[in-house]
Amino acid sequence: MTDAGWVTSDNMALLVDLYELTMADSYLRHGLNQRATFDLFVRHLPRNRAFLLNVGLEQVVYYLLHMRFTDDAIAYLRSLRRFSDAFLAYLRDFRFRGDVWAMPEGTVFFPNEPVLRITAPRIEAQIVETFLLNTYNAGVMYASKAARVVLAAQGRGVADFSPRRDHGTDAAMKVARAAYIAGCVGTSNVLAGKVYGIPVIGTMAHSYVMSFPTELDAFRAYAADFPDNAVLLIDTYDTLQGARHAVVVARELQERGYQLRGVRLDSGDLVRLSREVRRILDEAGFPEVQIFLSGDLNEYRIRDLLAAGAVADAFGVGTQLGTSADAPYINGVYKIVEDELGLKVKLSTGKVSLPGRKQVYRFYDGQGRMTHDIIALHDEPAPPGGEPLLQEVIRDGEPVVPLPSLAEIRQRAQEQIAALPEHLRSIDVGPDAVYDVRISRQLQATQAQVASQALALEHQV
Repeated sequence: MTDAGWVTSDNMALLVDLYELTMADSYLRHGLNQRATFDLFVRHLPRNRAFLLNVGLEQVVYYLLHMRFTDDAIAYLRSLRRFSDAFLAYLRDFRFRGDVWAMPEGTVFFPNEPVLRITAPRIEAQIVETFLLNTYNAGVMYASKAARVVLAAQGRGVADFSPRRDHGTDAAMKVARAAYIAGCVGTSNVLAGKVYGIPVIGTMAHSYVMSFPTELDAFRAYAADFPDNAVLLIDTYDTLQGARHAVVVARELQERGYQLRGVRLDSGDLVRLSREVRRILDEAGFPEVQIFLSGDLNEYRIRDLLAAGAVADAFGVGTQLGTSADAPYINGVYKIVEDELGLKVKLSTGKVSLPGRKQVYRFYDGQGRMTHDIIALHDEPAPPGGEPLLQEVIRDGEPVVPLPSLAEIRQRAQEQIAALPEHLRSIDVGPDAVYDVRISRQLQATQAQVASQALALEHQV
């Protein structure tokens, strides 16, 4: 039996597009392994997005510090009969020895702003591209979607219920982590709970209710087994009758010194049913029993349910969150901006890049709201009052400072989202939902000069 195809610490160096390795081999043959700088950034916002939330740095740092080409990996590459013996020998001793500057996880960012900057020998900087983009594009997509769902819930709890619909096991873990950073209160993913310390949340399935002679039998059994944390799924047969059965169980728990935590509605007219269920619970003397809504929810449906008067204390969101269904990809790119010969610029139509090592500065008004960002060259004087967003993370292949805890990342994300201009926090992204990102005059002039020189050189050939 072959292995299951998991990406592990032993094989993650091979999670790389083939052309990264063929280019690297060619660099080595031509003596092009001097230090170079690459930026990771997003060119455009996805549809229905006014901001993006930076998630993925922790996994990237682990990868950069630990990725190695094992004997098994090198043997496989040798079997492809594409690579020089010198390159395979180089890979045997490969480790990342470069520098990393990055926006902290949980930072809100916008198009063309570098969220990660790598300066390293060219081969090191090139080979890591695939993993970096795979990790950032996924993490940013999941977190940005979850942030919108949390905003739509207007302070009510949102739980990640997505593992069964996520695109594979790796995605299920990354979704849970990203969603928690973005403000979700927990996840149904038990492994994510163990690995990341995220609160785990769950109720029951319809199959559980249907496994007992009656719904009331099922509720009683579950409450007997889990009296401290019983949330009952009440829509298997008749939702309102299910609510009445929940009242019976709530009374029985109360007599034993416990409290029914909540009921969940997963189908039907959630506006009407939630209001009726709330009435039944309140009239029975159980206003503290929470109502949990689920069932193919997303930020738009949550917004509409609340606007129509639905009663909910929390929401469970699965498929739409875990797949970011309305915007299922992020177009993050990774481009060279500088090497030993000077600054670099890409001039492809619609894909023009900004040259050189850069810094991003953020500005706030007197109320702590973001007003604008400035992208500037790394070594130009910092504009007064600007907060530099890129921070040094790795120097010469070694970590500079400890990474923040998940709780600290989550707190930063909440502060960043709260500081957004109000029109960018809206679920309905209109033409005015554009944040002011400026390019410094020095960077503009540098870009024009480098572009002119590049074109002149090409026309001489």
